[in-house]
Order: sequence, then structure tokens, then C-alpha cells
Amino acid sequence: MQTADGRRQATGDRRQTAHGSRQDAENRSKEGGPSALCRLPSALCLLFVFCFLPPVSHAQETVDKMVATVNTGVRTDLITYSDLLWQLALQPNTSLANPGSDDLNRALRLVTDQRLILQEAEKLPTIAPTHDEIRDARDSLVKVFPSMTEFQQRLLRVGLTSEKLDEILEQRVRIEKYLDFRFRNFVLISQKEIADYYQDVYVPRLRKRSPGQIIPTLEEAGSEIEKTLTEAKIESDTDAFLDSARERAEIVMLSQV
Repeated sequence: MQTADGRRQATGDRRQTAHGSRQDAENRSKEGGPSALCRLPSALCLLFVFCFLPPVSHAQETVDKMVATVNTGVRTDLITYSDLLWQLALQPNTSLANPGSDDLNRALRLVTDQRLILQEAEKLPTIAPTHDEIRDARDSLVKVFPSMTEFQQRLLRVGLTSEKLDEILEQRVRIEKYLDFRFRNFVLISQKEIADYYQDVYVPRLRKRSPGQIIPTLEEAGSEIEKTLTEAKIESDTDAFLDSARERAEIVMLSQV
């Protein structure tokens, strides 16, 4: 049975109106949470804390199975049940105890989207991640968990070795660099867009959230609004790119999750 994944998921389903997407982007920017596609992962800049993971021989035994294949004409990628467990393990506050169908299907959509972008990203050898970028990605990931111990325990539970983790992070960094190369460098936000957002969204939202607070001027809030609109535009362009990639690709389900 062939399927094309349902529309939108970026770290949750992302189909909204353009106005709503801009609001969500602003929220994510302020909350400082990890990116999506990993989304697909975002800003990578924390101090390096390296620690070897426990041997995989002590990891929980998992019976692996083939879940789906993704073929864009470049090659055919296999998605396994382990790929889904690894995706869940790298998401904080996600239970690994008997994951349900909803969690597994969300992980499947994320992994499928990652594979679709990765097949395109690998056509550009100039954006290959460096050792330092992969190291920084690991540090950023560790920081979203309560402790290094909990992080290691989650990886051990699903049999995710240090070497495999670095492979996953290498792919995520490559994806992020590809999206920057393809979309971020071409985003232009006009002063009119900033002014409209300030009047229609920024000021009303701030008044609702913090009555009586002094409202920053358009000049003071301009940089923040430009960043919000830029991220919303990149997200919208990425969504459109994934829609097109799913339509062109052959995605075959091999078993239910």
C-alpha cells in the first residue's frame, strides 16, 4: 500500500493560515524550544560536553522491522522501527514505554520528511557538516534534557549508540544547512510587512498578554518582528517544498505502526 503523508508536521502538524504561522513562529522564537524538522533541528551553539555512551550490548533488546521505503528517484531509503524509536528518544518529554500509534506515526512523518530533504541535500557536497558542527549539535541536543544521565539512559533504552547518534546529527545538520541555503538566503521582508505585523499582530497580542505594559515602538520591535516573519516565511517555503517532494516521491508502507 502506498501513502503520501498527511500535510504538515514540523515538530507537530503545521498546516495553518499564513497569519497563524507567523504567530506560531513568534511563539517558538520566544520560547526558545528546539526546532522542528528535527524538525529538523535549528541554532547550534552551546559549550561542548562529551561523554561516551554505555555499550550497546547492555541496551534494551528491540525486535526491528521494516516500516516504509522512500524513493525520490535518487535512491530508495528504508525506514525501520528503530528509526522511529530513535526519533522519539531524541524528543524530550516523550515516553518510550510502549509508544502508541499516534507517537509512532508522528515520528514516521518526521523521519519521512527528513529523508526527503536529505536526498536533496546530499546533492550539495559543499554543505557537508564539519566535525565541530556535529559536536555542537550534540551539545545543543543534550541541553534540552534534564541531565546527561537521563539523555544517556534514553539512548541506551532504544539501542542508540554514540556512533549512530553522530550519524543522525550529521544528517540533521546537513538538512538545516540545506534549508538555509535554499530558503533563508532568499527571504526578503519589506518594511510594509513589518509595519503591518506590528499593527495587526504584535501590538494586539502584547496588550492582551500584558495589559498596562508599555508597548515598544515599531522601531524598537522591528528587528524581532523581522526575525519572526523570516522564520515564518522559511517554514512556509519548507512546507511547500515538502508537499511537492511527497507528490513526486514513492512512499511505500511495509507495515503498520
